[in-house]
Amino acid sequence: MNNRNRIRVAIATAIGAAVLLPLVAQAHRGWMLPSSTVVSGNKAWVTIDAAVSNDLFYFDHNPMRLDNLKVFAPDGSAVEAKNVATGKYRSTFDVQIDKPGTYRISMLNDTANASFKVGDEVKRVRGTLESIRKEVPADAKELSVGRNQSRIDVFVTSGKPTDTVLKPTGAGLELVTYTHPNDLVAGEKASFGFVLNGKPVAGVPVTVIPGGIRYRDQLGEIKAVTGSDGKFSITWPEAGMYWMNASYPPRDGDDDEAPPSTPPRREPTGGTFDAPSGRAQYTATLEVLAP
Repeated sequence: MNNRNRIRVAIATAIGAAVLLPLVAQAHRGWMLPSSTVVSGNKAWVTIDAAVSNDLFYFDHNPMRLDNLKVFAPDGSAVEAKNVATGKYRSTFDVQIDKPGTYRISMLNDTANASFKVGDEVKRVRGTLESIRKEVPADAKELSVGRNQSRIDVFVTSGKPTDTVLKPTGAGLELVTYTHPNDLVAGEKASFGFVLNGKPVAGVPVTVIPGGIRYRDQLGEIKAVTGSDGKFSITWPEAGMYWMNASYPPRDGDDDEAPPSTPPRREPTGGTFDAPSGRAQYTATLEVLAP
């Protein structure tokens, strides 16, 4: 075989391999990963990695920005994250777990945009819903408002699990934990729900993916949909770390969208300040223990 034919064969092989690559390598997903979800004592620490990657829990794309990081102690009080740093592929920070109960570590984003006309000129503004409301004049015409809300959660418990920080806040898409998120066991069914702005929401598609997709051919995803009461359940096939994601309103390919940590800047397609268009997203990292 001459050199030209060898090159042609190599190119064809590469193209064929690219076509056969599993879809799991094509999605960018945002996530936070704790060094531990269950600790003991009053001097414990956890380290959290935060990234946007193709492979879950593996650093290969971008770090997650920590501008909207919030940490809540078991009594609901704010906790300061320590040793915050952002590198090329991941961000990282530490949380001291010095109180008994369940901590909630969250990345919260709430952005809005609006388009409108003043005379014959089309104008666009971005910010929060409150800030853009102040920028739009009272005589604006053809007003269209969009809003994108997202939350990424990690839960860490010291000693006995508590539920104070698990209660929904009434903003965006939030997880309702009928089964405590730090009491998940392989082979057992866990019950959850979703509320949108504090109200149960039906028809929310939920995707759950076990970590380690870098080392397997199949995504291994688990699918569920909330019922009329907003509830759904998951039976965990094995122990390990899992990525849970949901979006509303639903649409195809939600788990392959831009990660919730960096909501896309879409122009609004309708809506008002009282009822903006847009989407709400939710993501959590959950650890399932062996029985």
